[in-house]
Amino acid sequence: MLRQKIALAACLLIGSMQAEAQVSFGEAQLLDNGWRFLLVDSARNVVESNTMKDAAFDDSRWRRITLPHDWGVELPMSPDEGSCQGYLPGGIGWYRLLLPPISQDAEACTFIYFEGAYNHSKVYLNGQLLGSRPSGFSSFLYNMTPYLNEDGQNVLAVRVDHSQDADSRWYTGSGINRHVWLVKAPAVHLAQWGTAYRLKQINDRRAVVDVDIETTDERQTKTALKQKVTLELTDAEGHIVVKTATTIGAQEKKTVSLSISQPQRWTLEQPYLYTLTTRLQNGDRSSVKVGLRTLEFSADHGFALNGEWMKIKGVCVHDDAGVLGTAVPAEVWRRRIRELKSLGANAIRLSHNPHAPELYDICDEEGMLVMDEASDEWEFPKRKWLKGWNQGRPGYEGTYTYFKEWIDRDVADMVRRDRCHPSIFLWSIGNEVDYPNDPYTHPILDGGSTEFTQPMYGGYKPDQPNAERIGVIAQRLAGIVKSIDDSRPTTGALAGVVMSNQTAYPQAVDVVGYNYTESRYDTDHKQYPQRIIYGSENRHDLNAWKAVRDKEHIFGQFLWTGIDYLGESGAWPARGSSAGLLDLAGYRKPNGWYRAALWCEKPVCYIGTQPAMTTGRRGGRRGQGNNVHSYAPDLWNYEKGQKVRVMCYTNEPTATLLLNGRELDVTFERDEQTEILFCDVDYEPGTLRCETQQGASYELHTFGAPAALRLTTDSLMHVFVEVVDKDGNLVKTADQQVTLMVRGGRLLGMENGDIMDATATGKARKNQLRVNGGRLVAFVAPAEGETVTIHASAPFIESAEIQF
Repeated sequence: MLRQKIALAACLLIGSMQAEAQVSFGEAQLLDNGWRFLLVDSARNVVESNTMKDAAFDDSRWRRITLPHDWGVELPMSPDEGSCQGYLPGGIGWYRLLLPPISQDAEACTFIYFEGAYNHSKVYLNGQLLGSRPSGFSSFLYNMTPYLNEDGQNVLAVRVDHSQDADSRWYTGSGINRHVWLVKAPAVHLAQWGTAYRLKQINDRRAVVDVDIETTDERQTKTALKQKVTLELTDAEGHIVVKTATTIGAQEKKTVSLSISQPQRWTLEQPYLYTLTTRLQNGDRSSVKVGLRTLEFSADHGFALNGEWMKIKGVCVHDDAGVLGTAVPAEVWRRRIRELKSLGANAIRLSHNPHAPELYDICDEEGMLVMDEASDEWEFPKRKWLKGWNQGRPGYEGTYTYFKEWIDRDVADMVRRDRCHPSIFLWSIGNEVDYPNDPYTHPILDGGSTEFTQPMYGGYKPDQPNAERIGVIAQRLAGIVKSIDDSRPTTGALAGVVMSNQTAYPQAVDVVGYNYTESRYDTDHKQYPQRIIYGSENRHDLNAWKAVRDKEHIFGQFLWTGIDYLGESGAWPARGSSAGLLDLAGYRKPNGWYRAALWCEKPVCYIGTQPAMTTGRRGGRRGQGNNVHSYAPDLWNYEKGQKVRVMCYTNEPTATLLLNGRELDVTFERDEQTEILFCDVDYEPGTLRCETQQGASYELHTFGAPAALRLTTDSLMHVFVEVVDKDGNLVKTADQQVTLMVRGGRLLGMENGDIMDATATGKARKNQLRVNGGRLVAFVAPAEGETVTIHASAPFIESAEIQF
C-alpha cells in the first residue's frame, strides 16, 4: 500500500471561506452546523407535518446534517423523474435548528439571513412564520427579534417545498443549499445591502469613488438622532488609504466621495481589491471589497476594460458540481474558475439565475468577469422535457407561478446584493424569454424566415401570448436595474432575435445578447447601427469564434457550456449535459484543450489520437474536417504498426513529434474547418511527445494493466484518485470500483465525470464509485484541528493512503 503525508498551508482553506454574511450590516455568525433534516414522504400524516414548525415538536429521530445541503443528489436517479432535473426527485423537506443562546437587548435586533433555499421556503421561529420566499435563487433576511424567547430556548424551522420537481429546464437542487447566518445589530443599523460604491473617475494619479450609505430603523421611530458614520478604505496590505466621517440619520440615504491617490486598478491579470469599512457611531459596521475598473461598450468597437479593447471569451455555467448537487463548497468553485482561466476564459455567465455569494467573491479575487442573470422564465411557462431533451411530451411546471408578484423584488435584490462586486460587468434581465412559441408568438413566425436557429414549434399561434409583451416587461425590469445601479449595462440573452426585433425588447436593454444567431451579426449591425451586440450563448465550433474574432463590432461570446452540468439530460440514464469544456469532476476535456488553443495568449500544445481512416488522402480529405475533430482522446495504446492519426491542438503554426525520444519524419497538415494540425504515424509502444517552437509540449504514454491506486491533493477539499500501472502511468481505460475510508474529515462525495453513470448519486453520498478514464475526484471536508487520513482500495490492485 502506498502511503503519503502532505502538509498544506491553512491559508488554502481560510482563503476560500467567507468572513461575514453579505448583508452589509451587523455581526454575523455562520449557522451551518447542528441542523436536523427530514424529507417528508407524500404519504406522511399532514397534521404531523404541520406541527413540524412548532418549538415543542420532537425531531430527535431526524437526520443530522450540515449546510449547505442538497437532498436531491442524495437520492437515486429514476427514469420516472424528469430528465430536465437529471432524473432526480424533488419533494418537501423540513429543517430544524436549536439556536444558540441569544442575549436580549432593547436597543438591538437579531436576524436570520439565508443565501438561498430551493424553493418555496417558509421560515418559522418558535412556531411563528417569519416569512416565505418562492424563489430558490434569491437571498433573504428576516427579523427574529419579536418572536425570540427570553429563556433562550429558540427553535428555527424551515419548510422547503420542491414538490413541483420539474420546474426548471436544468437541475436546481432541493433544500437549504447555501449558507445561513445569524446577524446581530443595533435597532438603527446600516440597511441590508445598503452600502455600495461607484467609481466616478480614475487616472494614474487619482480616483474618485462615491459611496452610497443607507440606514434603517427597525423601531420605525422618528426621534432617533443623527450619528457619526466613519468610512475607511484600506489597501490589499491593510494600510489605510483614505478615511473620512460625516453624520447620518436613522432612516437616511447619503453619498460620500472618497479621493484615492495613486489608485491600483482591478484587472483580469491583477485583480487588486481594496476594503471599504463603514462604521456607525453605535457600533454597527459594514465591510465590502472594492475593485477600481472602467467599462466601455461600443456598437463599432466592442468592449474595453480599463480602456483596453478586448474580446470576451466567456462560458456559461450552472449552479451544480455533479455529485455535490448545488451545495458546492467555495474551494470547488475556486478550482473550476482557475481551470477555466487557464484555458483562456475571461468571463462567465451565471446561467440563468443569481448564484451563491461565494462564487462572486472568487471571481473578484481571481480576475474573472461575470454576467449576472435574473431568470429563465417570465410570466408564462416554458417546455420542461421529462423523457430526454426535446423528446416526448414536455411538462409545464415552473417559476412563472410567482413571476407577477415577485420578479420586481427578485431583480432588485439581485442588483442590490451583488453590485459591489467588480467582477460583474453585465446585468441580464432574462434568458431566452423570446424563444419562438415557447411561449411567446408573433406573426413574423409565418414569414418564412430561415434565420431562426432555435426550434419554432410551428408558425404563428394567435392563441399564445403575443411577443410584444416581452418588450413591455423588459422595459420595466431594465428600469429597476438602472434605478439601483447605472454603472453597468443591462442585457438579455435573445433566443429569437428575428422575432424580438419586432418588439421593444432590444431597445429596452443597453447591450443585446444573441443566442446561436451569428448569422444576424452583420445584418443587424447594419440595420441597427447603435446596437451593441455579442454572443450570449454559442456553440463550440470554430466558425462561431471567428464571428467574434474577425468582427470588431462583436465583443465576445459565451460558450454553452464551460462545465458539464446536471439536468437538461438526454434519454435515460444520462444525468446531465456533456456540453462543457470541463467534466463534472472539473477535469479538462479534449475540447477544453482545443478552446485553449483558440483563446490562450500563452503557448498551448495538446495531442489526441484515434485510428486513422483507411481511405482518402492521409486518412481523410483535406479541408473537410474528416477524422479531424476537437474531442480526440489522449491515448497511446494501439496495435504495433497500426496507422494512427495524431491531432495537435496548438496556437502555433506547426509542431514536432517525437516517439521514444527520436524525432519523427512527419509533417503536420492544418485542417481548414477546425485549424487543428494532424498527421498519421505508425504506432509503437512507449512515449509520444509533441513540442512547439515556443516551448509548449504534451506527452502520451503507453500504459499497462492496472496495478495500484495513487492519491494526490491540491487543496484541503479535493483528493484525486488514479489507477496506475506498475510504472506509474495513468491507466486511462480503467474502470475499477474504488472504496474510500475517511478519518478526521467528512466525505462530501465522489465524482468521476461520467455523464452516463446513473450510480453516481444516491445512498446519501456513498463512499464507493468506479473510476472513469482511470480517475475520479473525492471532495473531503476536514474536521477542525484533525489530521485527515484517506484510504483508497479497489479489487485486485494495490491500495493507497494519504494524510494531510
